[in-house]
Amino acid sequence: MRGFVQCYTGNGKGKTTAALGLSLRAAGHGKKVLIIQFMKGNIEYGELNGIKMLSPYAVIKQFGRESFVSKDNPEQTDIELAGKGLLYAKEKIESDEYDIIVLDEINVAIDFKLIELEKVIKIIKNKPERLELILTGRYADKKILELCDLITEMKEVKHYYYNNITGRQGIEY
Repeated sequence: MRGFVQCYTGNGKGKTTAALGLSLRAAGHGKKVLIIQFMKGNIEYGELNGIKMLSPYAVIKQFGRESFVSKDNPEQTDIELAGKGLLYAKEKIESDEYDIIVLDEINVAIDFKLIELEKVIKIIKNKPERLELILTGRYADKKILELCDLITEMKEVKHYYYNNITGRQGIEY
């Protein structure tokens, strides 16, 4: 079976959730899934515990810190973690041991200059034929979108955040 490149982007809620839903579906069919999260770490996101329940079919690995990353002035630690995440992704993609690999928030990591765009393009172009590769995050670069077989743009129409509703456990994290 041929694998495609999918991208979930846009300013609306649901990009990571869509990728996790696809991962759940794939694990339910016995497919091996790896989720690599950029710019996320040390927060007990519900998906960390949920994915453990899908083991050995799905695995999640984080490359980020709990703290906010400044787009205009990212800390060296954030650049290093994102670089380690990209190297890990490249190794796992080349290993051909997974059916699906999700690069969660990679578009943001590129936009924040934590990761070089050209390195990600090379990884996409050299992925194994059968691998389904999912990229998520706002600000997807035009060059990335040109390589995708499926693009879904999440559009914010209305959000309760603007009524001072903060993230809720089990819903937003």
